[in-house]
Parts: sequence; C-alpha cells; structure tokens
Amino acid sequence: MAQNGTTENRGTKGIAALPLPQPVKVQEVRHTKIFIDNEWHTSSSGRTFPTFNPATGHKICDVEEADKEDVDRAVKAAKAAEQRGSPWRRMDASSRGRLLHKLADLMERDRLLLATLETLDTGKPFLQSFFIDLDGSIKTLRYYAGWADKIHGRSLPVDESFMCFTKHEPVGVCGAIIPWNFPLLMFMWKMAPALSCGNTVVIKPAEQTPLTALHVGALIKEAGFPPGVVNILPGFGPTAGAAIASHMDVDKVAFTGSTEVGQLIKEASAKSNLKRVTLELGGKNPCIVFADCDLQLAVEETQKGAFYNQENVKKIVIGDPMDPQTSHGPQISQQHFDKIMDLIESGKEEGARLEYGGAAVGENRLFIQPTIFSGVKDQMRIAKEEIFGPVQCIFSFKRQQEAIERANRSQYGLVSAIFTRSMDRALSVSAALETGTVWINCYNALHAQTPFGGYKMSGNGRELGEYALAEYSEVKAVTIKLSETL
Repeated sequence: MAQNGTTENRGTKGIAALPLPQPVKVQEVRHTKIFIDNEWHTSSSGRTFPTFNPATGHKICDVEEADKEDVDRAVKAAKAAEQRGSPWRRMDASSRGRLLHKLADLMERDRLLLATLETLDTGKPFLQSFFIDLDGSIKTLRYYAGWADKIHGRSLPVDESFMCFTKHEPVGVCGAIIPWNFPLLMFMWKMAPALSCGNTVVIKPAEQTPLTALHVGALIKEAGFPPGVVNILPGFGPTAGAAIASHMDVDKVAFTGSTEVGQLIKEASAKSNLKRVTLELGGKNPCIVFADCDLQLAVEETQKGAFYNQENVKKIVIGDPMDPQTSHGPQISQQHFDKIMDLIESGKEEGARLEYGGAAVGENRLFIQPTIFSGVKDQMRIAKEEIFGPVQCIFSFKRQQEAIERANRSQYGLVSAIFTRSMDRALSVSAALETGTVWINCYNALHAQTPFGGYKMSGNGRELGEYALAEYSEVKAVTIKLSETL
C-alpha cells in the first residue's frame, strides 16, 4: 500500500511528444489592483503586499491588499448585480453560457501568458501550467457554459387537486477562497458553476499566488460580464478571507485548503448568517497495490502525486520551472518548505527506511529532493499527517480486509486508488473505502464532468460535474390549487 504526499501535482507524461510551447517574457505585471464592479481599485487601507517567485526568491511585484472594507465594497457590488431587474438577472440562461464560452476563448488567446504567470507565482513547471492547469481551466469553463440553459426543475405528482413544480434559482452572492497549489484551476472550479447557475461571486485568491486571478479579472470585463458579477480581492486569510466567511450578505462560501482553516470558515459561516459551505480539504490518499496488478503501471500511477515513477526518480530535473526540461519545481514558501522537511526528518527518526531523497537541494532555496520512504508504520507522523509535498510512503499489508481497515482509519477521506487485474476485487474494495473518489488502475484522473470532494475531515460538498450545480442553486417548490370546476 502506498500513500502519496498530495493529489495536487499531476504528471505531464506524454507532453514531450507535443510541440513545446515557450513561456513569454513578462517585463511588468499589468494587473495588481483589486477588481470590483469591473473596475480596478487601490485598497481602502493603502496597503500592498509583495508576491515572490519561489524558484528564485525574487519579488515579482506588489499587489493591493484587500481587507474587510474592500470585502464590504465587493459584496455590495455583487449583491447589486444579482438583484432582480439587474442586467445579470435579466440575462437569459443561454447568454450566460455564451459569456462563459467567451471567457474560455479569451483564456485560450492568453494561454501562454497565463501559464507563464502561474509558473512565476507558484514555481510549478511551465509545461504543467500550460498543459494541465490551463487546459483544465478552459475545459471547466466550457463544461459549465454548456450547463447554463439546462438547469431546470421538475413537475411533481401530488395528492388531490394540486399541481406542483420546482424551480432552481441562484443562491445569491457566493464567496470563494482559493488555494496556492492550483490557483487558476481552483478559481474556475468555483466560479464556473456559480455563474452557470446565475450567481455572483467574490473571490479571494491565495496571497502567495494572486496574479492569474487578477489577469482573469481583465478578461471577465473584456468578455462582457456585467459589473459586479465577478469581484477579485487579493489579500490574506485572517482579514479578507475571514471577512468573506463571516459576511452577512454572502450567501455561500467555497474553500479549498487545510482542514484547520476549513473548520474556521465553517464556524464563521454558522455564526454569521448560516451560509452554505463547500469545503475541499486535506487528504492522505491511500493507494492499494495488489499482487495481481500490472506492477509497472501501479508504480507509474501511484507516484504521480509527488513525482514520476521510481525508476526515473534519479533522472528528474530540478531547477528553473520555465525550462521545458524541468519536471520538479520549488515549494511555495519557506514556511511550507520547513513543514515538509520537518516531516521528512520525523520519518527518519521514527524508523521509516529512506529509499531515496530526503534532503534539500541547494542552499537558501525552496527545492526538495523527491523522497521515498518504505517500511512506514501507521503510527508514524508521515503516515498520519498531510505532507503536501514530494514524499512517497510505502506500507505493506497481507490481507485485503486489513488494507481496507487501515486505509479507513485515517481522519481524511479525499481520494484513494486500487491497482488490480480483478474487477470483482476492485469493485468490492472501492465500495468499502471511505473516500469521495476511488481511482481503479489510474491516479489523478480528474475531469470537469466528474464530481470531486471528500468524506470525513476532507470536507463536504462536491465540486465539478452536475453535482456541483446543486451547491450553487436553491430549489423552490411551487404548489397550485386547481379549480374543481371542469
């Protein structure tokens, strides 16, 4: 049984066979202000904060820092935009779909620039940004553009002389708090279904990675979305994020990030106006590899979450994320780097066998060697805590039921994977695993059509697919008393 450090580093296998795009030279970042009501604003406090390139440590630019007052302005604009009689509410559903398609077209046009900004801000390899992040973002927009005029209620058979039907209506103002690992993709996962259902949104990108979200703000205005429909607030969690979660005029909030912060958001939402909450939180992601599997496939797939297959781990190129040859970039910040290194050291101290890696690369840099531990025991920190870094933990098991019980012992339940040639076993084990997603003979197989979300401490609610539409719509039942006269 293997355990991936994260599901959030998806492989780029096969990319080398395609014509390789090149990053663009960014002399100056154009959009660094707060986006409210289709206009650019300086922060109410006058404060800015720097965003850094984690690969070099150099400052990219300064960004306006939104706080509670700016959140109030954004929510006011979003609330006005979703009022009955507004251009957005009067717009027919198919026109909403056309706007989402137009935004997807503009992102296609600016794909090289957006991928470059994503790599500058996150440190992930440019080819991953271009082929995975941008591709997934555009596909998500187009998927929900197609749904815009297909969201409808039902006619219900009821007793006696009544007729009943249901309507699906927008929730209202939807807050979204975005993580740093997939800034643009998570933006689309939240914004696209919200707009498809007719809501308005107030979005806070992660303070480490605000640049692609702000560029998309310019594209939203260019696409023709009415003012106030999308508002983007770069800022920090304890100020801007907390203000969104506790705001009395925000009707729903969606968050991707740590379980600890997710609990704070749920508490703030409950104590304010009992707003809806969708949470996609931490995970430990067990991969159960049975003896009858295609072992080469299992090795390749289970290690996608942190790095490529073990045979090639020594060939991984660590370095400049803009270089097409680079397949392993830096960690996002010194704080995150230190957390991963602390967990690696705990694995060594607690008796896990270090098979490869386990060290930093270079001095005063945020690069960590891909790391493999074997002989991992369930009580070790690296077995229990979410590492969210390039670390693979390998366990052993003897019986199928033992593997299931140990996998389900985790407080998390985001994803799991099974590798076996027996479909009877695969279906039996998948039914027993307490995770929101089960991959069989594959890993990181994410699609806009497929719901994603967790059990237990990995969150609640679902993103993507038709299931996400329910998170962004209210169901109204209308009952009519019919005349008894024929």
